[in-house]
Amino acid sequence: MALISLHEVSLSLGGSALLDRATLVVEPQERIGLVGRNGAGKSTLLRLLAGEIGPDAGVVTREPGVRVALLPQYVPETLPGTVFDVVASGAGEHLTLLRQYQDLADRLGDLAHGHESGDSQGLLQELDRVQRLLEASGGWQLHGRVKELIQTHGLEGQAEFDSLSAGMKRRALLARALVAEPDVLLLDEPTNHLDIETIVWLEDMLLRLGKTILFVTHDRSFLSRLATRIVELDRGRLLSYPCSYDRYLERRASLLEAEQRAWQQFDKKLAQEEAWIRRGVRARRTRNEGRARALERLRLERERRRERLGDPRLAIVEAERSGRLVVEATDVSFAYGEKVILRDFSTVVLRGDRVGILGPNGSGKTTLLGLLVGELSPQQGRVRLGTGVKVAYFDQLRASLDGEQIVRDAVADGAEFVVVEGKRRHIVGYLEDFLFTHEQIHGPVRLLSGGERNRLLLAKLFAVPSNVLALDEPTNDLDTETLELLEQRLLDYTGTILLVSHDRTFLNNVVTSVLVLEGDGKVGEYVGGYDDWLRSRPQAKVLDAPPGDVRRSERPKPSIARRRLSYKEKKELETLPLRIEMLENEQAELASALSSSELYASGDPTRIVQISARLKEIEQEIEAAYARWEELEKLAGAEAGQ
Repeated sequence: MALISLHEVSLSLGGSALLDRATLVVEPQERIGLVGRNGAGKSTLLRLLAGEIGPDAGVVTREPGVRVALLPQYVPETLPGTVFDVVASGAGEHLTLLRQYQDLADRLGDLAHGHESGDSQGLLQELDRVQRLLEASGGWQLHGRVKELIQTHGLEGQAEFDSLSAGMKRRALLARALVAEPDVLLLDEPTNHLDIETIVWLEDMLLRLGKTILFVTHDRSFLSRLATRIVELDRGRLLSYPCSYDRYLERRASLLEAEQRAWQQFDKKLAQEEAWIRRGVRARRTRNEGRARALERLRLERERRRERLGDPRLAIVEAERSGRLVVEATDVSFAYGEKVILRDFSTVVLRGDRVGILGPNGSGKTTLLGLLVGELSPQQGRVRLGTGVKVAYFDQLRASLDGEQIVRDAVADGAEFVVVEGKRRHIVGYLEDFLFTHEQIHGPVRLLSGGERNRLLLAKLFAVPSNVLALDEPTNDLDTETLELLEQRLLDYTGTILLVSHDRTFLNNVVTSVLVLEGDGKVGEYVGGYDDWLRSRPQAKVLDAPPGDVRRSERPKPSIARRRLSYKEKKELETLPLRIEMLENEQAELASALSSSELYASGDPTRIVQISARLKEIEQEIEAAYARWEELEKLAGAEAGQ
């Protein structure tokens, strides 16, 4: 029996209908990936399924007694109380008793450790009273579940919720959604603000959970691993694809092609009928009234057709090429108080490199990016930018966007035109390429969704001539079509890319090497993308998953570590052939001299000994040079092949 079903449901929040006579059935044990364009209404659909809003028309049916929990897309900026309070708030009517019990238990603990003075006997009596009330109401089991979830999610129950990082807040909200043991779990962008290690842990946890899950995500790796069915929200319709995400992409492309062909045939027929009705007096006298009524129906059907939103057209304005050296960092150290981010870090970034930056939340990825492009100054060491470097910086916090500014002014600073690919473009047409409507272009930034703000920031970024792109989490909230197009544009970009991202697929498709913040100021440098790093780590590392993660033995096994050539090694590789040639020339000259009768006729035995000794040295030097050349060539070949 279906847990939740929608039948002929319509819903509009102004403008085009987000749901237009849509139908959906959610069966037990399904893991449904909900996909669709930014602004299509995915978050609204989740709220409808959760019962937070009702439909304008149609029927939403829930199996009697079914429990539904929703993890919202956005983490609240402020939420009063401790982590325990927030997680326990998912327990509904038992919340007050649970909070009272936890507060009494914490006070007794403080008394026992001498942190507080008071009547311990009175506290014990009150604690016993609240415990009996919890047992009588069935809430005692919930108290244990709250504690278990807090531990499982790696949280500290007494910590203030507002003091947590965005990623830890997301964990607390997920624990809150799970505390009432829902039958259906609705997740809206659950990977937002999570680092890769936590995303993998979340995947493992949801797979073990065995619950019915309907989720929205832009993380294609997450979607591919979890989804047993794909449901697409497209122009108010809900289209179901009972298959994997990769198979869905193939079937969807075929469906869109068939739709396009059907529309072309429809439009051709409509044009023929319109031509017939306009043939003049003679045609009107002889026309068939039924045919005329059929034409009216065709006109009405064409008027009601909702065209698919076009694909965004992203173009990156490139500046003149930079010098071969883009960034050189030498013995860089940086710390926030006692927290060391970098210690004696050195690297060289050359023109055309595509470098990903990996690490857990709070490890300093944004700091490292800022240091490499000159946004921050090192506390020790030196960072030198090459000649002609022009950086375009994408800020994950969107601090460069003013919510009260008009969208068009946020990109062009009041100008009417921008220059793209050497041509002047009107700002309205340029923003339409990024799928902004006329109303949005002339409206304030604050009315845009998260995905739309990301697209606006990309439009602003790409209008600035650059030869270095510094991108800090550019994929957040973007739909899959925009993500794939962004990937293609970055692959076409001839400049240098420095990229911070938690999107594993995006990293695999874009970068050619990664810098990994490994803790205690150490940074590892590896060839390839995320999957290559997993295979090439020096040793198998258990992800920093919260307690309770039992899939430790399933992590990828290590292989021999591969790394990028350093700047000095690249220079050495360039000069080795010349050095070998010089040594071989010297070897030939000395061998010729040693076999010459003139050398022996001179009667100088010391000279003969010197030439013989030097020949042995040259032979050893040539052998070592060839070995070194082969070693560097292998490293360079592996790097180029990634």
